[in-house]
Amino acid sequence: MIIGVPKEIKPDEYRVAVVPAGVEQLKQHGHRILIEQGSGVGSGIIDRDYESYGAELVSTAADVWAEADLICKVKEPLPPEIKMTKDGQTVFTYFHFAADRALTEGVRDTGCVAIAYETIEDQHKRLPLLAPMSEVAGKMSVQEGAKYLEKPMEGRGILLGGIPGVEPANVLVLGGGIVGTCAARLAAGLGANVVIMDIDLYRLRYLDEVMPANVTTVFSSDEAIRRHLKTADLVIGAVLIPGARCPNLIRRDYLSLMQAGSVIVDVGVDQGGCCETTRPTTHKEPTYVIDGVVHYCVANMPGAVGRTSTFGLTNATIPYLVKLADLGYEKACVADPGLAMGINMLHGKITNQPVAEAFDLPFEPYSPK
Repeated sequence: MIIGVPKEIKPDEYRVAVVPAGVEQLKQHGHRILIEQGSGVGSGIIDRDYESYGAELVSTAADVWAEADLICKVKEPLPPEIKMTKDGQTVFTYFHFAADRALTEGVRDTGCVAIAYETIEDQHKRLPLLAPMSEVAGKMSVQEGAKYLEKPMEGRGILLGGIPGVEPANVLVLGGGIVGTCAARLAAGLGANVVIMDIDLYRLRYLDEVMPANVTTVFSSDEAIRRHLKTADLVIGAVLIPGARCPNLIRRDYLSLMQAGSVIVDVGVDQGGCCETTRPTTHKEPTYVIDGVVHYCVANMPGAVGRTSTFGLTNATIPYLVKLADLGYEKACVADPGLAMGINMLHGKITNQPVAEAFDLPFEPYSPK
């Protein structure tokens, strides 16, 4: 099979979908790998590294899209890439369809096989291709939140961990999954007072056992969220419903409860975010202020630490990429039902129910045969 890796064109996206070690694995399985020149620069990988492991360098993205049977990317295809997508071509990447109707309809209309990293499951119903970037985003949410609490960044002027004689910041984490767990642990390690909320009591019991003493677990409800927003300096949105749009846990009127200069970092912005006032931002213009509250809603947070993120992501994706290349998506999905959960679109039909429901579009389930 011919696997194509185009350079990412989303603003400030420095990741690349395949590393040289992945090229070597694919070559060992008899596949051709086309890499657009310069694709790995943002992750510290030069073209010569790819060539030395057997990749074929091509000069333009159009050449990659035109020749490849399987396109492997990091982020969702943007309009110029959608135009190059062929009917029946397999595209393997993060899509996050439920937050973007234009993307959903555009990709659907190409007739491609859209396999989304974020909805693939393993045998334990976990999300193995979302996990590494959730770890990065969870840690970055605290790093960025601490920065934007600084007064020159329009924050309250608070040091996250405080100092002797001056209390630390109060951090509220909404969601006890991988993002929330990583965020709470890092914020606690820096000395902040942390509250982490979830609706899963079993998860809260687990977190209560493993978290440091300065992390408090609280069952999530509208009342609890409103109460803790009043004292929160930093709020981290870490909510995930696989494939679906995030629920709005922080309504616009809740912002009036918050202190001026407090910060919201909404990690779930790719899926619409958990705050009613969330809208996607970029690394160049990462924040905006509404009702005195600083919003950080960068839609590709892990892209800023391209090298760490690239190697973390490709450690997880390469076994699936090899399987897809060896068997094709149909046989691969028969062999691995969890991979079949990643098929969000197939030949012009939406096969992921939450995506279809997000925009009231027809849904047709996919059953591997």
